[in-house]
Amino acid sequence: MPPIPRYRAQESHTFLTSFLSAGFRPFFLSAALWAAVALPLSIAYFEMAADLPTRFSPSIWHPHEMAFGFGGAVVAGFLLTAIPNWTGRMPLQGAPLAGLVALWFLGRIAVFFSASAPAPLVAALDLAFPASFLLVVAREIVTGRNWRNLPMVAALAFLFVGNMLTHLDAMNLAATGVLGSRVGVATLAMLVALIGGRITPSFTRNWLAKTLPGAVEPAPFGALDRFALATTLLALIAWVTFPDTRPTAILQIIAGAALFARLMRWRGASTGAEPLLFVLHLGYGWLALGLLLMGANEFLSVTDPTAPLHALTAGAIGTMTLAVMTRATRGHTGRALIADRGTVAIFVAVTLAAALRVGAPFTGEYYFVSLAVAAGLWSLAYALFALLYFGMLTGPRARPDA
Repeated sequence: MPPIPRYRAQESHTFLTSFLSAGFRPFFLSAALWAAVALPLSIAYFEMAADLPTRFSPSIWHPHEMAFGFGGAVVAGFLLTAIPNWTGRMPLQGAPLAGLVALWFLGRIAVFFSASAPAPLVAALDLAFPASFLLVVAREIVTGRNWRNLPMVAALAFLFVGNMLTHLDAMNLAATGVLGSRVGVATLAMLVALIGGRITPSFTRNWLAKTLPGAVEPAPFGALDRFALATTLLALIAWVTFPDTRPTAILQIIAGAALFARLMRWRGASTGAEPLLFVLHLGYGWLALGLLLMGANEFLSVTDPTAPLHALTAGAIGTMTLAVMTRATRGHTGRALIADRGTVAIFVAVTLAAALRVGAPFTGEYYFVSLAVAAGLWSLAYALFALLYFGMLTGPRARPDA
């Protein structure tokens, strides 16, 4: 049988035809730009009492825009690119893709200027993107009979529900803003556990076979992997519903230890020569560390609860996001799967940002300085991605489709 066509042939390679030829292009660029801008705004809003034209409180606007704004765009870019491989169906391109991107932008504008608009209208505008994207993904997976990836539909449903809970809080209908934020963060963390757990050992196995023939391969999926994923799911559900409790902390420690044991079986130490691959292991390591720190801190109370949480968000989600965005962009635009100096700088910046954010409570009188530097480095990492990968994301492929 002939290969399944993944992209429609373009008569010309204008900016728009290239930019809207695949979901990762507009959504990865939008996510990076919003991450670079929104985080400094969050620090100013939360720590410096700066006035933003949003009805969301500082403690809700920051996680909302990180989980549902930035995170929603990253998930969209990844799934719109991966689903055609899973289902064999043509990807969303052109005007339909542009419409989906427009809904995402509309949500960001509506939430940012929500103080001067009716709360129900803001909610409707912001929820239009996750609702539409959920329907698109469900249609593709069901039509393609790709039942293995139905959990992706469930994840998008949880992102929609979490987002809706924050809007109920903004409308003063229910005190569910913090709960909604936890739902969003937990869903993204579980996606890191699931998707990162698929691609990291797979890409490592392929790289080792090519560069180090005869080397010990990553362990195949087995009982430990199932246990790690199950306990991670339970730990995240417990954290969403019963945070700051000893039983939840125990589950977090068990899940973190299981994820770390899983990671150790993937031969990450052998990938140090290729940062584009090693960073996947690093991102998964942050996930294990974040759950371990969250659980341990409940018993030991050695730091502010937000510090271990940021090992999960700035560390795991932030690092794995850039790992996937850089690799997918290079691969799907025909570039070599190697990290140049600029890409390495991106990885260094996001790693330092996460480490400094987790360690900020231990810097005493320099806490705010540490927080500001961490935010600056995190924004720098995403700004560098937008700058260095702009040409790849907006231009034609470097070589014809395989």
